[in-house]
Amino acid sequence: MTIDEAKAQAKALRAALEAQGHAISHAQALELVARQHGARDWNTLHARLALRNAPPELGLGDRVRGLYLGQAFAGRIIGLSGPLTHRLIEIRFDQPVDVVRFESFSNLRSQVRSVIDETGRSHRKTSDGAPQLIVQRDSR
Repeated sequence: MTIDEAKAQAKALRAALEAQGHAISHAQALELVARQHGARDWNTLHARLALRNAPPELGLGDRVRGLYLGQAFAGRIIGLSGPLTHRLIEIRFDQPVDVVRFESFSNLRSQVRSVIDETGRSHRKTSDGAPQLIVQRDSR
């Protein structure tokens, strides 16, 4: 199960209970789903699922691919430090990535530095709510 699947279960539970006249908050539904899966609370289930669904550990020099500001990239890790849940990663792209989405203007980046979580997603988000950086080990 993924975090998104657990959230969907909470949403369905909340809707089912509401249809029977028992209104609960989304937070209460998350707590009930967590207990159904044997966790003490939602935070515990969330952490368990994040670790279970985390990509293999990234290492210095690893080949990686992903998205940076919505643009696909491939590259190599040239810097990596910090704990698994809050790692500073530096990636040198194989090909420069254009981080501007306008046809009349470009801004090419050859390298990026960001903080990622245990799932390989940056803590910082773009204006549309997507992670600025999504990285995973390149299996090719």
